[in-house]
Amino acid sequence: MAPERRPCPLTLLLPLVALALLAGAAAAKPTGQVTVFWGRNANEGTLREACDTGLYTTVVISFYSVFGHGRFWGDLSGHPLSAVGADIKHCQSKHILVLLSIGGNATSSDYSLPSSASAAAVADNLWNAHLGGRRKGVYRPFGDAAVDGIDFYIDRGSPDHYDELARRLDGYNRFYRGRKGVRLTASPRCGFPDARLEKALRTGLFERIHVRFYGGGDKCSRTWDVAEALEKWTAAYPRAQIYLGLAAAESGVPEGAKGTIAVYLKYLYYDVLPKVQKANNYGGVMVWDRFADKKTGYSGVVKGWA
Repeated sequence: MAPERRPCPLTLLLPLVALALLAGAAAAKPTGQVTVFWGRNANEGTLREACDTGLYTTVVISFYSVFGHGRFWGDLSGHPLSAVGADIKHCQSKHILVLLSIGGNATSSDYSLPSSASAAAVADNLWNAHLGGRRKGVYRPFGDAAVDGIDFYIDRGSPDHYDELARRLDGYNRFYRGRKGVRLTASPRCGFPDARLEKALRTGLFERIHVRFYGGGDKCSRTWDVAEALEKWTAAYPRAQIYLGLAAAESGVPEGAKGTIAVYLKYLYYDVLPKVQKANNYGGVMVWDRFADKKTGYSGVVKGWA
């Protein structure tokens, strides 16, 4: 009896797809920069394991999702906090940037900035709990490890006062000599402009913008609009590095997601990347998220094109 044929997993198919595409595509202008979000599933492995793959140049811890109303807390979906601090230092020792993302998909009652005072309080907590500050009585979830900066992933609530938060966070750079100790990035939805982050981005303080082409419910509804949408971002923020944010699946669609643009690998390689990499401020690819990426091997293929 002939042996049963089993479907080939995506992790085996993707390298074959990569070889086929490389054989016929024109040379592009890749940066090799791949950012991944980590912290949304306990089964994704540790932060250290993500950094040891050699796939990522930046890892974004997600999320610091309770703030703005006198409460400050994060949710790492079951990851033990006691181990994260040592892993942050390990990643940084490998010259991998580690950021902390604020916001996420929590309810608007969990986070918002209702006043200038609340923006000041959140900046103070981020500085003393996660960045380079220290103040007695402020709990540091990751011990003495300090993240390299803060990512704004604001999906809920009002856009008010995030510009003030950005200015206050950037102001802490006065405590560093010769380098930026508090780097600012943002992860807006692809529809330009992002109403919740537009005012903050206009400060010009964000060195990197990860434009998200996943999640559904946005102005970007057609696959062939991706390059055009990203070009709007690169033109609007010439001083920031613009990243193409994709879900870690061959279709570009996260499991269970509806209304998300499907950016297939062939289309990504032959059409999207050659167009967006023409921009002088194209930065690389952002992948959502480590859990999906670990299952699919997506970054292993895309890294060579990023």
